[in-house]
Amino acid sequence: MREFIVEADGGSRGNPGPAGYGSVVIDATTGETLVEAAEYIGVATNNVAEYRGLIAGLRAAHTLDPSAHIHVRMDSKLVVEQMSGRWKIKHPDMKPLAAEAGSVFPVGQVTYEWIPREKNKHADRLANEAMDGAQPIQGRGAVTSAAPPRGRDQPPLTRTMTTTDETDVRAARNVAAPSAGWAPADLGAPATFVLLRHGETPLTPQKRFSGSGGTNPSLSPVGQDQAARAATELAARGTIQHIIASPLTRTRETAAAVAERLGLDVTIEEGLRETDFGAWEGLTFGEVRERYPDDMTAWLADPTVRPTGGGESFAATATRIAATRDKLIAAYAGRTVLLVTHVTPIKTFVQLALGAPPESLFRMELSAASLSAVAYYADGNASVRLFNDTSHLR
Repeated sequence: MREFIVEADGGSRGNPGPAGYGSVVIDATTGETLVEAAEYIGVATNNVAEYRGLIAGLRAAHTLDPSAHIHVRMDSKLVVEQMSGRWKIKHPDMKPLAAEAGSVFPVGQVTYEWIPREKNKHADRLANEAMDGAQPIQGRGAVTSAAPPRGRDQPPLTRTMTTTDETDVRAARNVAAPSAGWAPADLGAPATFVLLRHGETPLTPQKRFSGSGGTNPSLSPVGQDQAARAATELAARGTIQHIIASPLTRTRETAAAVAERLGLDVTIEEGLRETDFGAWEGLTFGEVRERYPDDMTAWLADPTVRPTGGGESFAATATRIAATRDKLIAAYAGRTVLLVTHVTPIKTFVQLALGAPPESLFRMELSAASLSAVAYYADGNASVRLFNDTSHLR
């Protein structure tokens, strides 16, 4: 079994303030630096930046060898103790980050060690250069770039440096992107995901929880009409090259209407399914609030909390959607793909692309049969092109 050392660091000038991270993957046997990663992440706290550095380092190591043993060395006592399980994670911003870091490798495959800052100079330098907007660094097996701090009214620019072998499968994970007009011309065509929410079911107008663990309803007559209108709109645009759908009945039926109009096949992707809402399936928000008041309050406050009865947390959904997104970006680079899916997955695609906090899911309105779109560039950046367009339904 190969062994990698991951050294990571993050910093914030203002705490919160302009922040960035750096991480390094080292071959434990030879001492060779295999991958460097650095990113300016906008305004964040020191702890958020440190966790982001850890996640980037773990992902880079996983790309090299998912079976390797990983030894993480960081000068953040908080991150080391929390990830080792010795300190409880109380801050709501830290919980999803810790969960994401813990999901990269199986439990027991990663160990953690605290080191003093002077022994973490490589990762610390990368983090500072990301914040400074330093000139590109030339390193073994690395493509590097850093971005200068951005104003609060401007979208954050990010660049990830990683091994050139990873370029084809690099995700737009945890990044926000410049608008399409800012994208460098040499990046080529992005992978563009057009996100179509399924048409109405009998539960939709009643505003009942309808996830992947409920009755799996079909489209209502209204929903069938909405699917047909969406198909007409997409045919008029003429850009869709592939159709991928969630396995649930309502998304299959919506996708089938579009596929028939466009003359394309439908591929089913399990990762696009809706969140499982457990015992809340089929209930209205008010009914859940009445029957499970404490559970509802906890769920609204913490994305790692699962709905009553073993449902899926929003943090777990985000991890699943991010993995699905990464796989599809690699498979459909430069293509325009229709993803027929559900409310939570679509909101999560947008949340991740914007680098928005988990609570942003509660601040998005997403109508039945609406269209949204996100483009993913070869440098790892994402650009939200459209959100909740319902003009074709009027």
